[in-house]
Amino acid sequence: METTTERNIAAFTHLSTFSQYIIPFGNYIFPIIIWTSKKEQSQFVDHNGKQALNFQLSILIYSLILVLIVIPIFLYTVLKNISFNDFANHNDVAFENFDFSNNVGILTVGALAIFAFACMKVAELFLVIYASIKAANGEEYSYPLTIPFIK
Repeated sequence: METTTERNIAAFTHLSTFSQYIIPFGNYIFPIIIWTSKKEQSQFVDHNGKQALNFQLSILIYSLILVLIVIPIFLYTVLKNISFNDFANHNDVAFENFDFSNNVGILTVGALAIFAFACMKVAELFLVIYASIKAANGEEYSYPLTIPFIK
């Protein structure tokens, strides 16, 4: 049976990932600090700290994959329609004859990747809140689709 303090620390570990919206990399820094300071004292806090960190690292990997899909698509569609002679002659760059009809398929893939990223961030919000509620109730929770980096 976990004490109230252990449950609160575990819940706060999950909620500390929201610091990413205030401090860059706060979603890694604060859970690591909380987890490493309390993991030896409580198996419950240890489990929840690992889950929070693994989930944040998994979100990072998934985000990088989506970025690797979107950026080349964006660069391809934009650069395909720019004349590089304009750069050589120091003229203003103009998007002449920019035609979306030739790029519909690839732009759809890019739009789906952006949509997947948005859905992932919304799911992250709800899953972190759900995990913190479970931790506050003394239940062990494992995030879905999480890669177990820390075992």
